[in-house]
Amino acid sequence: PPFPPMKKFLLPLALALTATTLTAFGQAPKADAKTEAQLIALEKAGWEAWKKQDVAWVKANTADDFVGLGTAGTFTKAQYLTTAVATCAVSSYALGPMAVHLLDPNVAQLTFTATQRATCAGNAEPPKVQVISTYVRRGGQWLWASYADKPAKEKVGLTHSPAVVPGCAGFGV
Repeated sequence: PPFPPMKKFLLPLALALTATTLTAFGQAPKADAKTEAQLIALEKAGWEAWKKQDVAWVKANTADDFVGLGTAGTFTKAQYLTTAVATCAVSSYALGPMAVHLLDPNVAQLTFTATQRATCAGNAEPPKVQVISTYVRRGGQWLWASYADKPAKEKVGLTHSPAVVPGCAGFGV
């Protein structure tokens, strides 16, 4: 064969690349208690702002390049302000325990289940949703960067470890 020594290096190289990839992508940094508390408080405040139709709070705490995905489809910050914040009627909501996944020092995701009694544009929102909410730190301030929810099933199973697929805890991905 023209390149016999190359075969000796392929398997060790493949194993080294696999190990490096799993180490780099499989273990997200852990948020310290202060950061975790700050992010959870910010998420709770965001839900309260939605309930109270607090446009000023949402403007101040949401990234300009925000993108969301909900039962009505995708939406931008401007669309969220003029539709969900301005027109939804929220009578109550409850947020389940939140898991904070620090993807890097300036990006975090929160995953949780929420129950809600709300109508938007005259349509009832799903009574129970699974949520993933993403925050980015810019200029020292955590800003809401993206949001996605889906109607929750009665039983939700975790099929991938959050250490392997960050942000997927509880989503049955």
